Amino acid sequence: MAKRDINNIVIHCSATREGQWINTDTIRRWHMAQGWKNIGYHYVVLLDGTIEKGRPENVQGAHVKGHNRDSIGVCYIGGLDKNMNPKDTRTNEQMEALEGLMYDLLEKYPGAKIKGHRDFPGVAKACPCFEVSEWVKECQFYGSD
Repeated sequence: MAKRDINNIVIHCSATREGQWINTDTIRRWHMAQGWKNIGYHYVVLLDGTIEKGRPENVQGAHVKGHNRDSIGVCYIGGLDKNMNPKDTRTNEQMEALEGLMYDLLEKYPGAKIKGHRDFPGVAKACPCFEVSEWVKECQFYGSD
């Protein structure tokens, strides 16, 4: 299994209502209905903090146009309030799971940067509906600098 050069770990939200239960298979069906070969993300974090695998890490994802070759895509379920407005809906379990997953991925891919989908040029979305750069500082993923 060939290892890809990973420069970015990109966090997404599923753009579903707070508390709406979906999983990797649901997103896979959505993506394949659009003509994709598989789910676009490598990992999906469910409401209860369960981490499900999507695409294998050695396979390029389909989650940030122009930046899929060197990135890993991670999606948490949620991101919208009951009125379909952007909102940080991460449960405590999702926050804990996301943090652990980021540490694991940074260990595998030293030098990779954690970013939100909206942090890339040309992305006109609120995804992942929280400020990833602030969260990265809080978690001190790159040390205490």
